[in-house]
Amino acid sequence: MANSSNVPHDPAPKPPQVSEGEDACGAQRVQDRIGRRYDEALGESIRRESGAATLRVIRPGHSYTMEYRGDRINVHIDDSDTVTDIGCG
Repeated sequence: MANSSNVPHDPAPKPPQVSEGEDACGAQRVQDRIGRRYDEALGESIRRESGAATLRVIRPGHSYTMEYRGDRINVHIDDSDTVTDIGCG
């Protein structure tokens, strides 16, 4: 079994880069909904148009799990049900 150091070989592939800016849930496609009043129809259109597997509405003062799911879109709303932020998680 010969193991010659002058045999050309391809370098190992680079590991995948995962960043917080990654848009696995499609949040960038629905940013125009920020500032609108949230209702079930708006939530369904956000989920459908983003392509996210699931949608979670995050309301002030409520408790939520902290696990990150890249295929879930989070819609943050304020006390008057206005959408304040949309992101993956």
